[in-house]
Amino acid sequence: MAGYLEQYGAGEERRGKIIKIAVITLVASILIGGGLYFNFHNFREERQVKQLMSRLDARDYKAAYALFGCTDASPCRYYPFDKFMEDWGPNSGHAGFGEARITRSRSCGSGVLLTVDYGKNQQEKLWVERRDMSIGFPPVQGCPAGL
Repeated sequence: MAGYLEQYGAGEERRGKIIKIAVITLVASILIGGGLYFNFHNFREERQVKQLMSRLDARDYKAAYALFGCTDASPCRYYPFDKFMEDWGPNSGHAGFGEARITRSRSCGSGVLLTVDYGKNQQEKLWVERRDMSIGFPPVQGCPAGL
């Protein structure tokens, strides 16, 4: 009889361990998944702006202009190439496109609002539209309410 009573409650102990491990695994998965989502949610849009900065640093202005969704074949009506060169060309006042870094990235409705820091208190806000990955300037300062 002593052998029978030694096993009493062992099943409940084992079941408790399994439940504890399952809960810890679930909580850890949620925390890790949330952290990955938070860090990489705007990854594509940030990469697009980094590509713009590298093309500007290489002085490949036509390729950089194409990232705005504008080409020689279909130029942007309200943002012609000469205006682009005023904003981003060698005489634009922006210095060090290679050292530019994204300091803030915020999802906002159909796009992402990115703040690019050039150093020396120079910042520029850019908008990347999610559907076609075109770069532009934000429609308003900050995210509009409700987006």
